[in-house]
Amino acid sequence: MANRPLQLTLNGQPVGPVEVPADLAMIDYLHEHLNLTGSRLGCGQGICHACVVIVDNPDGTSEQVRTCITGAHYFAGKKVRTIEGHATQDEAGNVTLNPIQQKFVDLFAFQCSYCAPGFVNAATVLVESAQRQPVNKSELEDRIEASLGHHICRCTGYVRYYDATRAVLNELGLVKEG
Repeated sequence: MANRPLQLTLNGQPVGPVEVPADLAMIDYLHEHLNLTGSRLGCGQGICHACVVIVDNPDGTSEQVRTCITGAHYFAGKKVRTIEGHATQDEAGNVTLNPIQQKFVDLFAFQCSYCAPGFVNAATVLVESAQRQPVNKSELEDRIEASLGHHICRCTGYVRYYDATRAVLNELGLVKEG
């Protein structure tokens, strides 16, 4: 298969243009070409969602995209965030987790953590959506389920992931009565 140039913004930094095989999956591009191995290859069929990244759309919305079934060239010209792009590091090297990551740690939301990057990205998309349009309390559980429900955890970590996501939404004041 022939190579094609690929250029995108990844975790806020421009990447490319670089020649990439036309049929290369994004998960392979991230792992093999950029050494970003946080997104996990679980099922390889788009079912488990361990591989999701966040795509930031021009209209300010964001969405989860599965990288094991999506070619790298689909992301051409797009703004993409991987799990590596969430935490921040100051000049002294101190790392600060984003609110979702921190709450997942605080509530011991994961066991093996293989699925954690996908859950963090899904919860981040939900929180960002709620920042634009707060969630009605009566719809909170349905919104969490719609965001996280497709993700598979083989260590039975669902309850804690849901609890942590709910806690962040509440602590940030993104849940309103109604």
